[in-house]
Amino acid sequence: MAKKVSLINMKGGVGKSTLVVNLAWHFAYMNKWRKRVLLVDLDPQFNASQYLVGVEKYEKIISNGEPTIWNVFEQHTYTPTKVQPTSLTPKDVIHEVASFQGRGRIDLVPSQLELAYSLRNPAQKETLLAKFISAIESAYDIILFDCAPTESVLTTAAYLASDYVLVPVKPEYLSTIGLPLLGRSMDEFNKGPYSGHSIEIAGIVFNHATDYAPEERKSKRDVRSIAAANHWYVFESEVSYSRSYPKGAREGRPIFWTSYARYAQAAKFQAFADELATRIHL
Repeated sequence: MAKKVSLINMKGGVGKSTLVVNLAWHFAYMNKWRKRVLLVDLDPQFNASQYLVGVEKYEKIISNGEPTIWNVFEQHTYTPTKVQPTSLTPKDVIHEVASFQGRGRIDLVPSQLELAYSLRNPAQKETLLAKFISAIESAYDIILFDCAPTESVLTTAAYLASDYVLVPVKPEYLSTIGLPLLGRSMDEFNKGPYSGHSIEIAGIVFNHATDYAPEERKSKRDVRSIAAANHWYVFESEVSYSRSYPKGAREGRPIFWTSYARYAQAAKFQAFADELATRIHL
């Protein structure tokens, strides 16, 4: 069965979407892996969706009214102007992004702004994602969820659908704000009505690291202190800041294909991705 990993931090601006898209490309394309990868965009801001398929193709998906993750959550919802279908098949929602020699490929379940409306009436929607994933996970080796930086029914849905949580942290002032909130969120989930579902933190990764001293060193110490108190793993590999990441998002390319990206940046990302693979037994 697929390894299922949610990227979550209760603080925004930590680079989750950039990180998750590059992970998808890495595990699908690199000869060492060539995995079948599904990326599920659970953020109403849909940044990962646009990055992965490009703005033009994404806008075509939305303008054509093609199903997105919003339809998964709203598949049983009636509205005065529209009746959602009572059920969705995976092929209705999954979009093919790229395939490579061997079996490596990337598929996407895109998001859209309307996903935020699902939060207005969250009753009994949290289990729908896990049911959808359970029906398709045998077709994938790894499933990645890009999550919004807020506690909501989408967070619970991600927990129920995942095996692991990966926590990107930007090493700067206020970098620790989201960690206690995340710890409390997971603790409440583990003690709540879904306590039979096991989920663990794969680790905390420093993202957009610059080695700027002393502020970054202090921030890292603070994060490591919280991690140690909660028995959370902190990745040895870090993802360095590089202008090539936003450039890659504009070009629709991973770090290792972005024009003029330095080899050292791609190598650092590869080291982190491989360490993550070890952590989740990929």
